[in-house]
Amino acid sequence: MTALIDHSRDDYGVVPICKELPIAPSTYHRYKYLEQNPERRSQRARHHERLMPEVQRVWEENHRHYGARKVWNQLNRETISVARCTVERLMKQLGLEGVRRGKRCKTTIPDDAAHKPLDLVQREFTASRPNQLWVADITYVAMWSRFVYVAFVVNVISRYIVGWRVQKPMQTRSDSGCT
Repeated sequence: MTALIDHSRDDYGVVPICKELPIAPSTYHRYKYLEQNPERRSQRARHHERLMPEVQRVWEENHRHYGARKVWNQLNRETISVARCTVERLMKQLGLEGVRRGKRCKTTIPDDAAHKPLDLVQREFTASRPNQLWVADITYVAMWSRFVYVAFVVNVISRYIVGWRVQKPMQTRSDSGCT
């Protein structure tokens, strides 16, 4: 946002631009002041700036596999005292992620040959009176040993659940009614 304000400030001024963006003019001016005077930043900000290259280094040295917990453990082994939540925050700020174990659970397998119903409401989920528009959805709930699937119908205006059904397999039957 500051780059956008810097680019357009000569044409429009800082205050009018900030009225259109979700940023206060004082926040912009404080950011620019600290950018010019880095020694005036908070102790935490300076500490984080010193830690960022270390977090990046540990993550790179370990083939980009380590997550926040392992990076934190490695930094502490190297006598770089830091809190785990700080490592998590810095990794998120740097866009770093560890490798995740396990296979992804694929819950939806589309059938290209199946009939796809038309979007009769054109993605406009509003109604002016009760029972004018009902919409349906399906979701899954993870249980200890498997997933169960929940289908439900909702009245758009009141958001009241009109009907629902829970099943272990995700299959449709013409004789099954809503519960």
